[in-house]
Amino acid sequence: MKNKLALMAILASAALVLSGCSASSESAGAKACLALDTGGVDDKSFNASAWAGAQAAAEENSDIEVKYLAAATDADYAPNIKKLVDEGCTTIIGVGFLINGAIIEGAKANPDVKFAIVDQDGEDHGPDGSIYPGTKFDNLKPIQFSTNESAFQAGYLSAGVSKTGTVATYGGLNIPPVTIFMDGFARGVAHYNEVKGKSVKVLGWDTAKKDGTFVGGFSDSAKALQISKNFEQQGADIIFPVAGGLGGATAGNSIASKKSYVIWVDTDGYVAASQYKEVLLSSVVKGVDTSVKAVILEAAAGTFTATGYQGNLENGGTYLAPYYDLADMVPAELSAEIEALGDAIKSGEVAVQ
Repeated sequence: MKNKLALMAILASAALVLSGCSASSESAGAKACLALDTGGVDDKSFNASAWAGAQAAAEENSDIEVKYLAAATDADYAPNIKKLVDEGCTTIIGVGFLINGAIIEGAKANPDVKFAIVDQDGEDHGPDGSIYPGTKFDNLKPIQFSTNESAFQAGYLSAGVSKTGTVATYGGLNIPPVTIFMDGFARGVAHYNEVKGKSVKVLGWDTAKKDGTFVGGFSDSAKALQISKNFEQQGADIIFPVAGGLGGATAGNSIASKKSYVIWVDTDGYVAASQYKEVLLSSVVKGVDTSVKAVILEAAAGTFTATGYQGNLENGGTYLAPYYDLADMVPAELSAEIEALGDAIKSGEVAVQ
């Protein structure tokens, strides 16, 4: 009888151990991988923010392994995703609008892998992109941002502090996640002009034509520098580069020329690119890091869904960063107006598009 009871105790103990293993199996062995866009992981902007989010997820849950592959050109998107699948990544996040097609193909071919895409809807719109709504996938989450809301505030701010009455913006590529910033910025300037009866001019973006000044990519710092100098020559004293790490070329020029100040993009530039802080008026922050971290943790915990995320002012997915060392440039009245403007955008009282 004693032997039988002992055997039952051993079996019960084993069952508890196995049960414990089962309960933690969702996170055990989780491998979250990023397929980055061009520009490099240390762009102090978009890619860097995504990688910071992945690292934060691994710090919070030690069962998660994280890695990334950076793309040198758009030809690397699909091969990089295949490499990540072959390496056993359980969650793969594409970081960038142009990676959407490769992520969709990856999600189709690997239904057991969790996918996410930053700055796209994650839908298959057909060979020519004309099918709307597109086909959705249960293993693919879209992560998007209403950055025109905080960029609108940045435009109002820039118009309010400009001494020359001319401000400017330029982009890396003419794609929606870039132009949404530029359009919001220009509309914010226009709103300032309407409220104040002013005529501050915006270089680099035409809201009517939906077109403007672009580098043609995210790696040509020489062209970004020349664009910045051209803007200064036309009188711009606030410049908003929407081109990832190329903002460094603009900020470096501003330090040297002492003719302009800069609005950083994607991350809080005062923190991420502190070498330029003396000319950084503010930053239009996009919560790529927090959203990437959330997706990775959800997948590891077994709570991943394909429901899309839309970051905005209301949920903190985008915001205008503090003025830090240049706070004295922003009069108290203007600062209060910008804060009130944020509330008006959240409530829908002020339309940003």
